[in-house]
Amino acid sequence: MQRLGVSFKPLEDVEEVVIKLKDKKLVFENPTVVVMSVKGQGDIYQITGEPVEVPLEEERAEEQPPPFTEEDVQLVAVQAGVTPEEARQALEETGGDLAQAIVLLRSRKAGA
Repeated sequence: MQRLGVSFKPLEDVEEVVIKLKDKKLVFENPTVVVMSVKGQGDIYQITGEPVEVPLEEERAEEQPPPFTEEDVQLVAVQAGVTPEEARQALEETGGDLAQAIVLLRSRKAGA
């Protein structure tokens, strides 16, 4: 193979390989990767291992930051007269809508 300009070399210390598809990604944890170099053709990567399929919706949901800031939490807490933890929970319930969170918390206090 070397006479034909082909060489194989293991890629060391690979922790993860991710292949992103349209609707999911394939995640290979601790795979074996071999690089095959072909003269004039570039490199070919061979991955050996068991992939885990992850839907892209899950990935996007995990990556989304909360739709509110700590300043929002403080504002809701002060306006509704509740703790920051209660304000944060109300903001999570209302998808970050400050006014709706304040109304929700005030109505809970009135009903208590």
